[in-house]
Amino acid sequence: MDPALDTWDFSSPLISLWINRFYIYLGFAFGFSLWICFQIVIRKQNKNLQEKTTPKASQDLMTNGYVFRPKKEVFVSGVKIFYGSQTGTAKGFATILAEALSSLDLPVAVINLKDYDPDDCLVEEVTSKNVCAFLVATYTDGQPPESAEWFCKWLEEAANDFRFGKTYLKGMRYAVFGLGNSVYVSHFNKVGKNVDKWLWMLGAHRVMTRGEGDGNVVKSKHGSIEADFTAWKAKFISRLQALRKGERKRCRGNCKKGKCESNQRSSEAMEPGSRAQEELHHGDAEEEEPFGSTSEEESDTEDHQSQNSVIDVEDLGKMMDHVKKEKREKELQEGETSVIRSTVKSEASERRAMITPALREALTKQGESPQELLQCYTLRRSECMHTKSLQSCPTLCDPMDCGPPGWDSPGYQLIGSHSGVKLCRWTKSMLRGRGGCYKHTFYGIESHRCMETTPSLACANKCVFCWRHHTNPVGTEWRWKMDQPEMILKEAIENHQNMIKQFKGVPGVKGERFEEGMTVKHCALSLVGEPIMYPEINKFLKLLHECKISSFLVTNAQFPAEIRDLKPVTQLYVSVDASTKDSLKKIDRPLFKDFWQRFLDSLKALAAKQQRTVYRLTLVKAWNVDELQAYAELVSLGNPDFIEVKGVTYCGESSASSLTMANVPWHEEVVRFVCELVDLIPDYEVACEHEHSNCLLIAHKKFKIGGEWWTWIDYSRFQELIQEYEDSGGSKTFSAKDYMAKTPHWALFGANERGFDPKDTRYQRKNKSKDISGC
Repeated sequence: MDPALDTWDFSSPLISLWINRFYIYLGFAFGFSLWICFQIVIRKQNKNLQEKTTPKASQDLMTNGYVFRPKKEVFVSGVKIFYGSQTGTAKGFATILAEALSSLDLPVAVINLKDYDPDDCLVEEVTSKNVCAFLVATYTDGQPPESAEWFCKWLEEAANDFRFGKTYLKGMRYAVFGLGNSVYVSHFNKVGKNVDKWLWMLGAHRVMTRGEGDGNVVKSKHGSIEADFTAWKAKFISRLQALRKGERKRCRGNCKKGKCESNQRSSEAMEPGSRAQEELHHGDAEEEEPFGSTSEEESDTEDHQSQNSVIDVEDLGKMMDHVKKEKREKELQEGETSVIRSTVKSEASERRAMITPALREALTKQGESPQELLQCYTLRRSECMHTKSLQSCPTLCDPMDCGPPGWDSPGYQLIGSHSGVKLCRWTKSMLRGRGGCYKHTFYGIESHRCMETTPSLACANKCVFCWRHHTNPVGTEWRWKMDQPEMILKEAIENHQNMIKQFKGVPGVKGERFEEGMTVKHCALSLVGEPIMYPEINKFLKLLHECKISSFLVTNAQFPAEIRDLKPVTQLYVSVDASTKDSLKKIDRPLFKDFWQRFLDSLKALAAKQQRTVYRLTLVKAWNVDELQAYAELVSLGNPDFIEVKGVTYCGESSASSLTMANVPWHEEVVRFVCELVDLIPDYEVACEHEHSNCLLIAHKKFKIGGEWWTWIDYSRFQELIQEYEDSGGSKTFSAKDYMAKTPHWALFGANERGFDPKDTRYQRKNKSKDISGC
């Protein structure tokens, strides 16, 4: 062998590499493979990251490295606000909501349900992407207001008609706010609940819990119906903002293993027809299932599965154990909280004042508007209430004499937390040497010495002719903080005297009348509300009598037990505004469900009273003037000493009442009604007349002695009798005839004066000349 070849073969590096070339190729191949795998992993990770940060709709538009910007998805295209209103409150709320939504830059439409045809238009909301807000009030007996009657009727029939199906309104989104009053326990917010239920039954999607406005300030969640609406409005706007972003609902922290499904859904862009969009309609347990609930804390956990869910047999036992455990916990919790709730409710009712800040503002402003006075004066000039001819107007009235009592006087002087006093216009009339009210003509009170007050501003009725336009609270029982009667009487007299002092030196005010007016001699407990509701009414009456102040108490015939327990008063009135159940319900709009039985029991309780008793009939033309026979039957039931028949006083336009001047009877119509009624009650006759007040007095014949009427009251004698009654502990009673006085001729029915006091300066002016420029 050649030694040189051996040296070349084994010492040269090139030969070594050539010999081991297989291993070198293998190393390069392995390295290249690692690099390829590494690149694949990196790209896969980037792709996964991109999928997490890029919406699905954007991924579908990525082609060959080019990204096309998608069109922005619209989740809410506008808001439609539907309202059904009887008194205008719901309409006002609809306007307020529309103004609040203007900041969201969304089209907003306010629609009166009276002008909306659900048969043609409602189904359009399924695909419109609008959010519909329904503001509906509950009227008498849980019925919808007139403007929403057809809509509610159609909705109810559709919800119960199998031909429409449970998906008829699927895709429509809505929210409901009901207006009601919780004193009507069985009908509270019934219309709002029904609308909410019927829409849900037709497949519509509730975007938020139903709101309930409560006109009962005692039980209102936020203190008033306005505050209830404000709170609901804020939640609605917040919910609307979330819907615009495509959010399903807020997270409640109940997600399993820290995974928040609601946040995941809100981060996805939901296409029409996508699974997320379907879940928006079907998957919200809070918004869909409990259509009859009003709680903000409705059940929302995963453990409560729908009826259509499939449950494994292995899990059935666990689920039943869980349900039983929840039931036991719920019963235990309800048992513990029921006692606490009743205690807290009792304490809260004691602490809560009847007069809220809003009510205080409304009442103290009443009667201060010169515009209202001028409006009434103008109305009287064009259409006199008393006679059809201005030339025969008996009153020679001026602006200070026109209008319902109190319109020309300052507002209420509120006392404590539930009482008030107000200066009657007849008080000012008599201070100026003019005549007094009809009670002066009928019973001889001195109007300038009469204090108009009430120990309870609350009432159990919402009469259509209420002078105060329902600014006072309503209720069926006393549940407010109670002030002591001594404080109420003391402040009532002080406030009354302060209002009298304002007339010192006023032109026309008589000096001797002014001095007399500073001493209260009569108290008319008929200002507003239901004074007999006040738990200490008997003590309050006793204090009045100790101050030598006569008492004229008026009740609305809804508290028979209180009438039976009432101590003697100078004169006890019961308002008999209608003679049949239907008309009483229509006119007085009572809160009690058994109002008619209470009404009859009150009249029976009146019959057992030994002191002077009065039926007060308010005639409302086209409402209750055709019920003569029924009135006669009620007279025999209560056997009152007197019956006052008065034409309703028109108090101006109000959203709370539909009355107009057309409902005010002419004086001759009142006279005709009285004469026809007397023919049906043989023990009574027409005794007195006060034409200025459009009022007549029917008296029992026992007050006609020797052919002369004795309807007036001997107030001094009454004070003596009541003192004897108190001294005897109630054993020594007295009757109405024990303190009667003779009625002057000018007050009698048929007299030339027609109830006009000859001492009245207007009467003297009328007889000296036929000047009627003041009318």
